[in-house]
Amino acid sequence: MSLTVFPNLIAIPSFSFQAKSKSAKKSTVKFVVDCTAPVDDKVLDIASFEKYLNERIKVEGKTGNLSQCNVVISRDRTKITVASPQDLGFSKRQLKYLSKRYLKKQQLRDYLRVIAASKNSYELKYYQITAGDEDEAEE
Repeated sequence: MSLTVFPNLIAIPSFSFQAKSKSAKKSTVKFVVDCTAPVDDKVLDIASFEKYLNERIKVEGKTGNLSQCNVVISRDRTKITVASPQDLGFSKRQLKYLSKRYLKKQQLRDYLRVIAASKNSYELKYYQITAGDEDEAEE
């Protein structure tokens, strides 16, 4: 620390900051797909959904590149979690795209939708169907 003196002003200390080295631990980003509603109703098989994601997720432009880039897909009873290193830049949007494709393949896309529940999670929800019969009965 050194003091810089200006005429007619107060002495101002000047600091020199050095960049601190980052810790050895790399941060990871976790994305969650919550499939609670369709799994509880036995509409969606979460094991096949996890297998689909394992086969189709692209990392660095290649499918089947998950283990080399430390991307981990895990599941519990109703949720699938995708964990990837921060510096890899894994896209949450890709997860939504693949979820929609899986629903289309299973012919569930007309009944389920993929909604962002928070910054790092998606949720599969049923479409809200309103009764259209009321309009016809009034006429």
